[in-house]
Amino acid sequence: MDQPLLVLDNIRKSYGAIEALKGVSFTVNKGEVIALLGDNGAGKSTLVKIIAGGQEPTSGRILFEGQEYRAKSPAEGKAAGIETVYQDLSLCTNVDVVANFFMGREITRKFLGIPILDEKAMEAAVTKAMANAGTRIPSLRTNVENLSGGQRQAIELNRFVHWGGKLVLLDEPFAALGVEQTRRGLETIRQVASQGIGVIIITHIMQQAFQVADRIVVIRQGVVAGDVRTQDTNPDDVIKMITGESLAVSGTAART
Repeated sequence: MDQPLLVLDNIRKSYGAIEALKGVSFTVNKGEVIALLGDNGAGKSTLVKIIAGGQEPTSGRILFEGQEYRAKSPAEGKAAGIETVYQDLSLCTNVDVVANFFMGREITRKFLGIPILDEKAMEAAVTKAMANAGTRIPSLRTNVENLSGGQRQAIELNRFVHWGGKLVLLDEPFAALGVEQTRRGLETIRQVASQGIGVIIITHIMQQAFQVADRIVVIRQGVVAGDVRTQDTNPDDVIKMITGESLAVSGTAART
């Protein structure tokens, strides 16, 4: 079996006397979707920020593609192939899909010795990337502000894959979307994973986790309270992990 894409080994994070993470360990494989669940304040967002490079762990070790990894900024994380997609996307809404796809990476050609944008080449590349991902946008020349939330997320995810992304972190990506947009978003995530990209998705909606994830990792009070294959568990058991009921039951059983 290939080595894991990401290994988190006893990750701890303290803010003074407050321990947000108390030794989190789990792995993410290439092409695997992990649903990260837990109550507010459990430590999920802190963990994602550490992976992305937004914060540094107090202690612990991270391996990415088998190598020691400790990004000191989101830019370093992005350079390594790790990106976070939040509810508030990083797209520029007042320009079209093609412009967003190539923002900062524009293709140019020379005309009378002067570099100008090669619009045809960029549009062809975006058309191919969207087709490969099964994403349908009526017109790539439509300004992003006129697209649905689901279409915007598809653009951001496909852009990430196109530029060599390896691990994407999704923080409540569907919180503001309707049922149909969410369904299409979940399909996009599975399509992204099918290309060998690792995915970690934070969600409070249990149904979404069971629809899209290969594994469910539950964080409770800064530690991993559960790490199970989705097909081997059910919503009731996951809720018990989140609330700590499963720990209480196992502790009672141990005493008897």
